[in-house]
Amino acid sequence: MQALKDRIQAEGQNLGGGILKIDSLLNHQIYPELMMDMGREMAQLFAGIQVDRILTAEISGIAPALTTGLVLNVPVVYARKIKPITMAGPVFLETAPSHTKGGEVNLLVSAEFLHPNENVLIIDDFLASGQTLLALTRMVKSARSHLVGVGVVVEKTFEGGRAAMEQAWPGVPVHALATITSMENGQITLA
Repeated sequence: MQALKDRIQAEGQNLGGGILKIDSLLNHQIYPELMMDMGREMAQLFAGIQVDRILTAEISGIAPALTTGLVLNVPVVYARKIKPITMAGPVFLETAPSHTKGGEVNLLVSAEFLHPNENVLIIDDFLASGQTLLALTRMVKSARSHLVGVGVVVEKTFEGGRAAMEQAWPGVPVHALATITSMENGQITLA
C-alpha cells in the first residue's frame, strides 16, 4: 500500500533495537482517511474468505481492525490488557512478550465475544516476532473457532514472525500492508 509506505518513510523513526516509531500515523495519532484506505485494502486482501468476526489487541490494533470490520460488516473484538470489573464470567487469557513495553503483557477476551465454529480474522498493527499474534491465535483455538487469516499494517521480516505464524498455522494466509526488510544503520528499508 503505497500511501502507507510513503507515510512510514516520511514520518517513521528508527529508534534502534528493531523498534519503529510510527506514532504519528498508527500508535498515537491516526489519519482517518488513510486508516479507512487500510481497512479497504485489508478487506480486499481477504476477499472470498468468510469472516464472522475480527480479533485484535488493544490499543494500536483497534483502528485498523475497526476499519476492516466496517468494510466487511463484521464485529470487532479486542483483547484487553487489564481486566475491567465489568468482565465477568469465563475469559480467554494469554500472555505475550512486548518489545516496546519490555516485559510480558496479558491479553484477555471475554468468552462471550469469541464463539465456537466462527471464522475469525486477526488484524493487528505489527508482525515482528509474532508473539502477540500467536497469543491471539491461541485464543481463537481455545474458543474452538476457525482462524481464517491474519492481517497486519506493518511487517518487520527480519524478526521472524511470519515463519513462526506459518509454522503454527500452515495454510492460513498472512498479509501485510507494508513490509520492512531492514532497520540497520538507522535506516528504514521497505520492500
